[in-house]
Amino acid sequence: MTARDRLIVGLDVPNLQEAEKVVGALGDDILYYKIGYQLAFAGGLEFARDLAASGKKIFLDMKLLDIDNTVASGVENIVKMGMSMLTLHAYPKAMKAAVEAAKGSDLCLLGVTVLTSMDEEDLISAGYEYDPHTLVLRRAEQAHLAGMGGIVCSAEEAAAVRKIIGPDMALVTPGIRPAGSDKGDQKRVMTPAAAIQAGSSHLVVARPIVKAADPRQAARAILAEIEAAI
Repeated sequence: MTARDRLIVGLDVPNLQEAEKVVGALGDDILYYKIGYQLAFAGGLEFARDLAASGKKIFLDMKLLDIDNTVASGVENIVKMGMSMLTLHAYPKAMKAAVEAAKGSDLCLLGVTVLTSMDEEDLISAGYEYDPHTLVLRRAEQAHLAGMGGIVCSAEEAAAVRKIIGPDMALVTPGIRPAGSDKGDQKRVMTPAAAIQAGSSHLVVARPIVKAADPRQAARAILAEIEAAI
């Protein structure tokens, strides 16, 4: 894969007008976009269809988790939308239902292990017995066994996760911050080059690009860093 195949720009913006502005500014430099809750609930699902129809790849970050039938039904409709990636929380039953529903399609299902905004204290508060690293590895193993297409985890766990899931599964890492940039609400972050070297296949970058004074220049700098790392 080229750097352009690996960089996913997060359209974490409040409305379609802002999203269209970002996509227009980035032009052909960017192939992959992530659409999450914020934009999805502001007309972003139709926008995702339109972007996919225009040749862009879309990572739909919905983090699905529900009873098996509901997860399966949702995945079946998302397949019809032409999406490239879809997230769901890495719970074994949900993953099994999603894999079955997506069978025969090109949709890459990604298991979300532990959110990059969470640290050990956060997990303890939520009732988990594991520290982030241990829980990430446990869920990565479960995702591999379920036949998922990939994993979402912090770049800090990428090297250890890669050993578990092998060379073929996608390993998508959010919380990517170029050197010197603000961490924002992320707690486990890494630079683009370090993440690639740790075993990440795809990097999700939002604020450092979409909030930049010149988004295209910011994106090109990250693409160059990725290219140098691979």
